[in-house]
Amino acid sequence: MLLSKHLSKTVLISSASIATLAIVAIAAQTVDWAELGERLTSGQETVGAQISEADPATRPQENRQDAELPLPVPIQPLPAQPRANSKVSGSGGGLLSLHSSVPSSAGAARLTTSADRVRPIAQMPDRERFASADPNPLRQTALDPVSTFSIDVDTASYSFIRASLNDGRLPGPDAVRVEEMVNYFDYEYRVPDGRDVPFQTSVSVVETPWNKDTKLMQVGIQGYKVPLADLPPQNLVFLIDTSGSMADANKLPLLQQSFRLLLSSLRDEDEVAIVTYAGRAGVLLKPTKVSDKSSILEKINALTSGGSTAGHAGLKGAYELADEMTGDGEQTRVILATDGDFNVGLSDTESLKRFVTDKRKQGTALSVLGFGRGNYNDELMQTLAQNGQGVAAYIDTLSEARKVLVDQVVSSISMIAQDVKIQVEFNPATVAEYRLIGYETRALKTEDFKNDKVDAGDIGAGHNVTALYEITPVDSPARKFSDLRYENEHEAEKPVNGSYQGELAYVKLRYKMPGDENSQLIETAVTASSSDIPEKETLFAASVASFGQMLKGSDYLGDWTFEAVEDLARETRGEDRFGYRSEFLTLVRLAQVAER
Repeated sequence: MLLSKHLSKTVLISSASIATLAIVAIAAQTVDWAELGERLTSGQETVGAQISEADPATRPQENRQDAELPLPVPIQPLPAQPRANSKVSGSGGGLLSLHSSVPSSAGAARLTTSADRVRPIAQMPDRERFASADPNPLRQTALDPVSTFSIDVDTASYSFIRASLNDGRLPGPDAVRVEEMVNYFDYEYRVPDGRDVPFQTSVSVVETPWNKDTKLMQVGIQGYKVPLADLPPQNLVFLIDTSGSMADANKLPLLQQSFRLLLSSLRDEDEVAIVTYAGRAGVLLKPTKVSDKSSILEKINALTSGGSTAGHAGLKGAYELADEMTGDGEQTRVILATDGDFNVGLSDTESLKRFVTDKRKQGTALSVLGFGRGNYNDELMQTLAQNGQGVAAYIDTLSEARKVLVDQVVSSISMIAQDVKIQVEFNPATVAEYRLIGYETRALKTEDFKNDKVDAGDIGAGHNVTALYEITPVDSPARKFSDLRYENEHEAEKPVNGSYQGELAYVKLRYKMPGDENSQLIETAVTASSSDIPEKETLFAASVASFGQMLKGSDYLGDWTFEAVEDLARETRGEDRFGYRSEFLTLVRLAQVAER
């Protein structure tokens, strides 16, 4: 019995010793306690974010020259806002901030310290949310001949899909919006003759690549191009999320690089201000002319992360600052950059929608740039951008930042037409069935088309917009709907006007000039021989659309394969000045080996 007691005690001590040694070993590998103590006593809130920003090893190569800049920057506080309790989560907060891995669609959390910056220590739930809807169904022309939707110039879905595939994973179906994939690319559309009519409509009809018995109708809109020098003075408020979850290399450091690029695109007379938000919001940079680049860069370079996400307080402060900056004949825009949710203050989508809409009516637009993974709230970002008269883009690489903020800077900050709606009426004498590919989240009621009080999408200078319909001719064996018993009798009562019988469809485009309350109308008839767009352009758009449908799991593509997508895209790639179409080929190849 005595031996048994001694043995139990010995085992207990040994077990405790082993556990202690294990904890010590983990601590030695993950936390520099001396450095932690110094940071706590100096009042720095978020250890992981501060160390990651200070150490060049954790930052992109292009940023290393900025690593020695002093990090603590005085911020002028806005009026106090309610503050959430700090907690360790993917959205920031807490003393040792956990944030999602880079890049990780699974949301694995990482603790960033001086000794261990990438070691996974816990699995965080994936809280990404997307604005999505069920794919558009096939419609029978005799019963439902009219299709109505708002245009969309956003491209966030495409770059998010690219980030997923580069991470070795297929995106979830809800993350795929086919129209945003198609609209990521420019096409050879007719250019408007002048500014009186802000854009030109082009239409072409070709054989559908994945079904020889149907036709693919492409509707293209090209906005007129405006040189940056011709724009009125621009007032931009950078609203930057500096919460704890922004510490990852593909979040705040990439955001800093992105805004440096934007700054290089602006003119000396343009004006910039910076508002940051975490547990509370504050003015980091008062309105400053771009001619004083050094002062603006100093603030951008010194950004650090820590705290929760007081998004509403940040928005409120940014709009207040924008109101101060606005002058006669000037344009003002807030550019929100964030990785995800607003979790302090006003945060529900409908309330934020009303808030942003009211501010837009007062003259300040809002664009949204998304960064990183794990927290990404696409649904909220789409809502803010759509109601803020701006674009929503997802920045996954410095190349994407250059595309959005340098190559397309004018279209990103200057609108040439508002509330742009498309309505297509199909002719039942020539088209038996049709379906709109994409635009599910932009659908409008038929009666909304003529209602100028119903908001719709906006087009920036130089933007082009693409819509694709797959249509089934009346004599095609591809028809899926059975003949109706009373269909012939119904058609006999209302025959199609003889002059319209050769038409497939009639496209109507309604838009407002910026600031106008009343819309204007552009109308275009479509026939089987319509060919305003080079065929190779329509077929490349088809390759992108088919890829998106495959990622969503469409039932309309038959035995079409990733290999067929790749072949079609390669054959129709064209000049590809910036290499975006070649990159698309790479993504198709990655999809063939990616995991769901």
